[in-house]
Amino acid sequence: MKSVLKVTIAVALTFTLYGLIFGVVIFNFYQQTTTDTYSAGDFFHEQQSTDRVVLLEDNYEALIARISFIEKAEETLDITSHTIHRGFSTEIIFGSIIEAADRGVQVRVLLDGMFHNLRGPMRDVQYAFYNHPNIELKFYEPFSLLQPWTWNNRLHDKIMIRDDNMAMIGGRNIGDKYFTTDDDTVHDRDVVIINQQLNTSPDSVLHQLNDYFSLVWQHEFSKSPIEQLNRAQLSRGDKKTTALKDNLVEMKQSHPELFINSFNWHEKSIPTNKITLLHNGIQRFNKEPNVWANITNLLEDAEKSILVQSPYVIPTKEMLAYVDKQAVSAPEITISTNSLSATPNVLAFSGYLNNRKMLVDSGINIYEYQGPRSIHGKTLVIDNRINVIGSFNIDHRSSFLSTETMVVIDSEELATQLEKEIKKHHLCNSLLVKEVYSYEDSDHVDAGEVSLLKKVVTHLLSKVTRFFDFML
Repeated sequence: MKSVLKVTIAVALTFTLYGLIFGVVIFNFYQQTTTDTYSAGDFFHEQQSTDRVVLLEDNYEALIARISFIEKAEETLDITSHTIHRGFSTEIIFGSIIEAADRGVQVRVLLDGMFHNLRGPMRDVQYAFYNHPNIELKFYEPFSLLQPWTWNNRLHDKIMIRDDNMAMIGGRNIGDKYFTTDDDTVHDRDVVIINQQLNTSPDSVLHQLNDYFSLVWQHEFSKSPIEQLNRAQLSRGDKKTTALKDNLVEMKQSHPELFINSFNWHEKSIPTNKITLLHNGIQRFNKEPNVWANITNLLEDAEKSILVQSPYVIPTKEMLAYVDKQAVSAPEITISTNSLSATPNVLAFSGYLNNRKMLVDSGINIYEYQGPRSIHGKTLVIDNRINVIGSFNIDHRSSFLSTETMVVIDSEELATQLEKEIKKHHLCNSLLVKEVYSYEDSDHVDAGEVSLLKKVVTHLLSKVTRFFDFML
């Protein structure tokens, strides 16, 4: 009964949210956008660059990497995230941030103004950060019910930059679901970029990442949530700071395996020829769809193969206007995405459901992941050489409404590694959608179970999302 009630409430909230979105969609008709695009050849280089990368696939390793990343910061630490979730990993990361600030590291934390979740039990984190002389906290476009232009202007980036010469970018927010392997967690992906010659490497992508973070941080949409702490807030902030420090000490004793100070980034890294940052514009309403426009250029230039992984694939009419379908001629095109049984996001899946037939009819090999857990990584591998990794989902929101960042990495070695990981952990647990839109039989993978309620809710939502697809 409780689960049914939760789903019912979720559906009600979903319809309410779509009602809000409708008002903003009307505005979108009047927004003109221009794009900042590269030619596909601009992403290639024939010689090795000084940028190297480390691929983070395993959730637990991704947490260890973040802790090490923060612990080794010496001067600066910039962090941006779409959302924060309560949990033991979040407490460790927050404690590590305060520990870094205590030793003099200048920390800037930028979170989405609607989905940051530093409310209720986690509000004291705001006070703890604000009260520390070496930490600054801002929210990008704080949500206001009375200001419709704030409703859809969301920050979706997930970036960490350390000492200006090392960065991490990918699809992981901050929370246990991204760093543990329980049933309700997700498969995600980050890439760490290192450059030990940054001062002599003007072409390093780290310069682009630093410039982008500063651009969003200094923008008028990014605001401090607090002007001045009162006495009660100061007290709560002090208590939270102490609690986070004490918890960090306890975790170092009880979970020493998480605090591997000998984490050798350079030893783990692989070479690249070139890395380029893509990001959307940051204006309100329809953003410049720079990420999507550049991805379509890469798709059109592909000669051999295209491998796409996304939690859901919802190419709206407005997105398809950027694609010359005749130019996308790679003989092998594969999409790895969630099945209805694996997805935790029935609203997004309902949008994918409306496009599933069109994608299959286009000759694309669609593999729907059956579990365990769900896919949350956002990746493209093109011609076994070009790799695109970051925060961008294949949908209208990521294309036009949210801030998004992806790095385009020219590296055959990384492409080989990515393809191996996706095949080993996802395609081998997926079912191919046949031309008749049912699953192809498999001897080793069974279709995941789907409750009747989930099927009904998804079907109803698909009718709603189809209407919005028509409106866009």
